[in-house]
Amino acid sequence: MSDDLSSDLAALKIDHDSGSHGSSGSSIVKLLVWLAALGALGAGGYYVGWPALEAKLFKSEVDVTEIIVVSPAQASVKLTASGYVAAERSSKIAPKVPGTVRQVYVKQSQDVKAGDLLVEMDPTDEKAAIAAAKSRAAAARARAQSAQAQVGTAEAQIREMRQQAERERRLAEQGISPTGVAEDLEARVASLEKTKTAAEAAVAAARAEAQSLNADVQVLDTHLGNLKLLAPIDGRVMNKPPQIGEFIGPQPAGVSVDMGGIEIADFSSLVVEVDVPEQRLHLVDIGGPAEIVLDAFPQQRLRGRALEVTPKVDRAKATVMVKVEFVDKFDQTLPEMSARVSFLSGELDEQAVKQPPKTIVPESSLADRGGAKVVFVLEGEQVRMVPVTLGEPFGSGFELMEGPRPGTRIIKNPDAKLSDGQRVKERVPE
Repeated sequence: MSDDLSSDLAALKIDHDSGSHGSSGSSIVKLLVWLAALGALGAGGYYVGWPALEAKLFKSEVDVTEIIVVSPAQASVKLTASGYVAAERSSKIAPKVPGTVRQVYVKQSQDVKAGDLLVEMDPTDEKAAIAAAKSRAAAARARAQSAQAQVGTAEAQIREMRQQAERERRLAEQGISPTGVAEDLEARVASLEKTKTAAEAAVAAARAEAQSLNADVQVLDTHLGNLKLLAPIDGRVMNKPPQIGEFIGPQPAGVSVDMGGIEIADFSSLVVEVDVPEQRLHLVDIGGPAEIVLDAFPQQRLRGRALEVTPKVDRAKATVMVKVEFVDKFDQTLPEMSARVSFLSGELDEQAVKQPPKTIVPESSLADRGGAKVVFVLEGEQVRMVPVTLGEPFGSGFELMEGPRPGTRIIKNPDAKLSDGQRVKERVPE
C-alpha cells in the first residue's frame, strides 16, 4: 500500500474522543442556562409575589388618623370633645295598674302639652267593682236607717212605759193598784233601754260600714283615674305608643322589658353630654362659649355654652361628663345624635357662625394609586381604598371635596405596598 493511500484511509477514521468532548460541553451550557432562568424566575417571584402573599397572610402594623372638620373658630379652640345629645327633661309614663288599651290619642313624634290625654285603658272591670262597692255602701246605709228607726221606736216605747210605771207607782202608794204592776212596767222600761242601746250600736256599725264602703268607692274611683295616662310635661312622644287591645302594666324596677309605657322628651332642654379627660378639665369654663357640630349635619355650626360639670369622675375612663347647652336652636337636632363640641376662648358672632366648616384630610394619609389620590379607610381589620378629590391646602392637609365623611379613621403614612382589602392591625402607641 502506498503512502498516499495509507494517509487517505487514516483520514476516514472517526475521532471518538473529539465527539464526546463536544457533546458534554453543550449539555453543561444548556444546564447552566436553565439554572440561570430558574434563578431569575425565583428572584422575580420573591420580590414581586412574596410581598403580595405576605400582605394577604400577615397583618401589617399601621398608624391611624382621621378626617376632621375644621371651622373658622379653630384658632380659638381650647379643647375638643365628642359626645351625644340628650334631653335634660324627659319622662317615661307607665300605668299604675295593669290592663288593656281601649283608646290611643297620640302617635310617635307628636308634640304634647302637660295634662294631655295619651292613652285610655279599658275601665270595664273597675266600673263593675265601683258599682258593687256602691251597692254595698247603700245596703249599709239602709241598715243604719233601719237600726235608727228601731232606736226611735224603742225611745217612744220607753217614754210610754215610764209614764205608765210612774202612774202605777203612785196608785200603788195610795193602795189603789197592786205594787207588782208598777214593778213589771219598770222592768219593761229597763228591757227597752237595752233594746235601744243595741239598736244604737247597730246604727253606729252600719254607718261605719257605709263609710268604709264609701272609702272603697273613692279608691276604686282613683284606680279608674289611673286608667288614663296623662302627659306630665310638655314634649314630644319618642316611642311608638301601645296599640288598642294590647296589655300594658306598671314597669317593674330593674326590668328592661317594655311593658307598654310612653316616653316623652322636652326638646327645649336638649344638651350635649361630652366626656372630657380629667387632666384637661381645667380648660372648661362654666358659662364659657362653645361650638357644636352634629355628626349628622357636619356643615351646620351651632353656638353653645358650657352648662354644667357633673360632680362625678368616671374612674375607669378618667373622664368627667360636661353638659353643653344650645345657644342656637336647630330643629333637626334629636336625642342620641353624635356631636363634637369645641370649647372656645372667645365668643362667636352670628357672621362667624354662618361660615361653613371645612373637611380636612391629613396630607400624611394620602397615597397615589393609578395616577389618582386615595386614602385607605380602616374597617375592622381590613383597609378599603377610597378615591378622594382634594381642594386647597389647609394647614398640614387639604380640604376634602369628595371622599369619606368626617370622623372616618384612615391609615397614616400608607406603605407603597398597601392594597385594597389588606388585613392590618393598629399600632399601639408606646
